[in-house]
Amino acid sequence: MLEKALARSIRLICLGGVTLGMSAAFAQTATPEIQKVTVTGSRISSPNAESPSPLQVLSSADIAQSGATNLQELLLENPTMGTPSISRTNSNFSTASAGVATVDLRNLGVDRTLVLINGRRVVSGVPGSAAVDLNTIPTDFIERVELLTGGASATYGSDAVAGVVNIILKKNFNGVLADASVGGSEQGDDAKRKLSLTFGTTSADGASNIMGHFGYSRQGAVFSKDRDISAVDQYSEGALTGNAADLFKPRRPYLSGYAPQGYFYHDTGSYTYDAAGNPIPVSTNGSATQAPTGYNRSEFRTIAVPTERYNFATSGNLALNENHSAFFEGNYASTSVTTKLEPFALGSDDIYANGQVPAETFVNGAAVRNPLVPQYLYDRISDTDGDGLRDYFFTRRMAEVGNRGSTAERDTFRLATGLKGTIKDWNYEVYGVYGSTKEAQASGGQVNVLNFRNALQAVPGADGTPMCADATARAQGCVPINVFGFNAISPAAFKYVNAPGSLETVTTQKLIGGSISGEPFQLPAGALGIAAGYEWRKEFSSSTPDALTQAGLNAGNATPPTAGEFEVKEAFLETRIPILKDKAFAKSLSFLGAVRVGDYSTVGNTTSWNGGFEWSPVQDIKLRATRALSTRAPNINELFSPPSQDFPSGLKDPCEGVTATSAGARDDACRAAPGVNANIAANGAFSLNQSDLQGVSGFNRGNPGLGEEEGRSTTVGIVVTPRSIPSLSKFTFTADYFKIDIEDAIVSTPRQYALDSCYGGGNTSFCNFITRRPAAAGANSAGSLEFIDSAVSNSGGLGTKGVDVTVAWADKVGPGRLNARLAYTHLLDGYDIPLPGAERDPWEGEIGAAKDKASLSLGYKWGAFNLTSSTTYIGKSALDNVFLGDFDLAPGSVKVKEKVYNDFQLTYAMRKEVDLYVGVDNAFNTKAPPIISGLPGNTTGAETDAGTYDPIGRRYYLGLRVKM
Repeated sequence: MLEKALARSIRLICLGGVTLGMSAAFAQTATPEIQKVTVTGSRISSPNAESPSPLQVLSSADIAQSGATNLQELLLENPTMGTPSISRTNSNFSTASAGVATVDLRNLGVDRTLVLINGRRVVSGVPGSAAVDLNTIPTDFIERVELLTGGASATYGSDAVAGVVNIILKKNFNGVLADASVGGSEQGDDAKRKLSLTFGTTSADGASNIMGHFGYSRQGAVFSKDRDISAVDQYSEGALTGNAADLFKPRRPYLSGYAPQGYFYHDTGSYTYDAAGNPIPVSTNGSATQAPTGYNRSEFRTIAVPTERYNFATSGNLALNENHSAFFEGNYASTSVTTKLEPFALGSDDIYANGQVPAETFVNGAAVRNPLVPQYLYDRISDTDGDGLRDYFFTRRMAEVGNRGSTAERDTFRLATGLKGTIKDWNYEVYGVYGSTKEAQASGGQVNVLNFRNALQAVPGADGTPMCADATARAQGCVPINVFGFNAISPAAFKYVNAPGSLETVTTQKLIGGSISGEPFQLPAGALGIAAGYEWRKEFSSSTPDALTQAGLNAGNATPPTAGEFEVKEAFLETRIPILKDKAFAKSLSFLGAVRVGDYSTVGNTTSWNGGFEWSPVQDIKLRATRALSTRAPNINELFSPPSQDFPSGLKDPCEGVTATSAGARDDACRAAPGVNANIAANGAFSLNQSDLQGVSGFNRGNPGLGEEEGRSTTVGIVVTPRSIPSLSKFTFTADYFKIDIEDAIVSTPRQYALDSCYGGGNTSFCNFITRRPAAAGANSAGSLEFIDSAVSNSGGLGTKGVDVTVAWADKVGPGRLNARLAYTHLLDGYDIPLPGAERDPWEGEIGAAKDKASLSLGYKWGAFNLTSSTTYIGKSALDNVFLGDFDLAPGSVKVKEKVYNDFQLTYAMRKEVDLYVGVDNAFNTKAPPIISGLPGNTTGAETDAGTYDPIGRRYYLGLRVKM
C-alpha cells in the first residue's frame, strides 16, 4: 500500500510543475484569540463576527493541541455535532464503510451536513451517499475549520440543510515541518502512530507558491474482551423481564445459543454436547447444576476497528500576471480498515426454507439414514413435514470456518484546478473538480448455503464411508459435513462449504463551476456587494458484492448490487446591501440575500434561498438574523437501492405476553398470525427464546419516485465584542437561537413504528413489512419475527431547535497568557415524523441528543511551556421514548448520568526549532454509561453508545515537532 500511495503522490507533485524549495517556517502553537475571517456561507467577503449566520472556527492550533489523529475526533467535541452514523468505534458490524469518519450537525443526519474543502464539494467516502470520509483529509494540512449551522443550500447547493463544515487548507507555507507521535491506552491497546511532513515554498514576490504534505497514521484495535463492561455477553434484565427498574441491570452472562458444538432440536426437546462428545441438556447460561453450554461472542468482537491511513495533499498558485493566476489543490488518501467479530451463527433455517434438515435420503425409493447423524438424535426424530424422511433442526457456531470480518482498502483521489483573478474590479473564479473513491473489501467466515445443503445430505458409500448423496455435487467436490460436536467439521468439508466474500465500490464526482463577485456601485451606507455563479455536477456510485452475497446464498445478508447516477445544473445570485451606517442606534445595518435554482435529472427543478440582517446599534453589539429555505435531493442509495438485508437490534415484539384470552386490539392482531397462535398453544403465552431475540432480519430498499426535501431554518442572535472597553477588549460573546424544520423528509420507515402500527396501532398496511416464522418452526420459535423490512419515502418530517452560546477571552494573566473559549448548546426540541399524520416522535434529551452539551478550551502559555486543556460535557440523556412507552413509562423518565471528559496537552519548546509535547485524553478515565444489549442506542460489542461516549478510556501520547 505504501508503494501505491507514494507513486500516486509523485504524480500529484508533478501537477505543480515546479521544484519544491525549503525555507524556515513553523505553525503557530499558542491558542489564538478569535480573529476575523472570510465567512463560510457567503461568496461575499465578511468578517467572522459580522456574519448573519452562526459560525464557529477551529484553528490549526486547536487541531495540533487536541492530539487528534482524525478531524472527526476533534469535531465531535463541538456541541453542535450529533452522533455520527459511522466512526471507528461504532462500525465493526458494518457490512460496508467500516471505519469511515463522518459528521452530523444538529443530529439531522450525515447526508444533511455538507463538507467542503476551500468552499468546494468533496467526493463522498460512503457509496451512494453524500457523506465525506474525514479520514481522507490530513489534519496537519488544515489551516482552520469553519462550522456554519443552519441552511446554506442557496450558497452551496443540496445537502447543506443542517449546515456546512468548510475545511480551509494551509497556504503560503514556507519550509518543512515534521510531526511524529506515538500513543496508546492505559490498557495497552488502541496503539497510535503518526508521522507527517508538510513542506512548501513561495516565490520571491509572494505571488506564486506550492505546498505538499505527506502523512501516515495508524490506530490499533480495541477488543470487547479487554474492557470490563463488554467482556461477557449480556442483555438488559429489564428488557427481558419487562421490569422497568432493571433496564440498566445486565443479565450476565447472556450467552449465545449458537454454540460451536451445536444445539440440536428433536421431536420432544433439544440437546448439545460436552467437550468429550457426550450428549447433554442445553443450558445456555448455566445453572446451579450445569456449566454454561452457550457461547461468549464478546471474546471476539472489536470496539474500535484498526485503521491505517496514508495521506498526500498538495496545493499551488501560479501568478500569470498581477491580475490573474492559476491554482490547483489535490489530495490522495489510502485507508485500510479491518473488522473482526465472532464466527458465523448458522441455523438450519439458513440452509432449508422450513429449517428442517432431513436425516435420511431416498435411494432407489428407500429412505437411507445419514451415517453422520448420531444414533442419539436419530432415535428421537420423526417425519415432521410429511415427506417420508425424519427431520431435525439445529443451530451452530461455525468456529471451524473461522472468525468473521473484513479488510477494506479505500483509495480517494481529488483534484481541483482553475483560474482566478480580477477584471475591472470584478473578481472571478472558474474551476473544475474531479473526485473518486474506490473500495475493495475482502471478507471471510461465511458459508456457501447450496454446498452446505449438499454436504448435510450424506449416505453410506460402497465401503461404508459417508459420501454426499447427490452425484452431481460429488463430481463438483462435495464432502459430507459433520456438525455434531466440537471441531467436528473436517478440513475438507470446511474447504467445500467456505465462502469468502468480496465487495467492490466506486464513487465519482465531477464538478465544473464559476463565479464572479464585486461591488458595482456605492450606496450611502457603503458598497453594494454582488456574487453570481453557475455549477454543473455529476455524481455516480456503484456497489457490487460477490455473487453468493447478492443471492443471499452465503447464509448472511442478501445484498444485491446498487448503481446509479444523477446530474444537476445550478445557478445562484447573492447580494449584500448596506442600508445604514454611522447613524443613531445604527452603527451599521445590512441585508444579505441569496437564491439558487437547480435542475436535477432525478427530481427536476429546485429552489433555495436565504435572507438575513445584521444590525449594530452601537459599535460593540451586533444583532443578526437569517431565514433560509434549503433543499436536499435524494442520494443514489435512497433512489436506487434494491432490497438489501439487515439485522436490526433493540426491537420489542408487541405480541410478547399475549395469551389465548387476553383482550385488546393488539392481542387480536397478534393472534391472527398462525405462528403466534401455535406459540401460545405450546407455551400458554407468546414467548421468545434467546435465538428469537438475536435472529431478527429484514430488508432495506430505496425508492426511485422520491422527491426533494425542503428545510426551513431560522436563526436569531447577538454578538458582543466590547472593544471600546479596554479591560474587555479581548472578550467575545455570541448567543444564537436556531430552528430547523424539514418537510417531506426522506426517511426509512422505523421498524419499531411499523411493529406498533401493525399490531393494534390502527394501520395494518405496515403488516406488509413484517414476516413471522410459521407454526411449523416448533414451539420455541413459532410466530417469532423473522423479517421486518423498511422502505424509503418522503413521508416524514424532521426538525430541531435550540440555543448556541459561545464565549472567548484571551489576555495576559500573571507571567503568561491565558486563552479561554466556551461553546454551549441547549436543545429545546428535536423530532421525527415517520409518516404523514403520525404524531411527532421527540428525540431531544435522548441518548445521542442530550439537551445540554458544552466544550471548554483553556490554554496557558508561559515562556517555553504551553499547557492546554479541553473539557467536553454531555448532559443527562434518556432512553428512547418509544421504547419507554412499551414499559408504560413517561418520556425522559429513565436516564443515564451526565459525562465529562477532560483532555490535556503540555508542549515544551526545547529550542526554537523543536517542540516536545505530551498529552492525555480522557484523563480521569470517565466510564461510558451502561447502554447494554437490549436497550436502544447500544453499539454491538461495546455495551454503550460508542458513537456518543468514549468506550476506550484513558489514553496517552508523546510527540515531537521539528521545524526547518
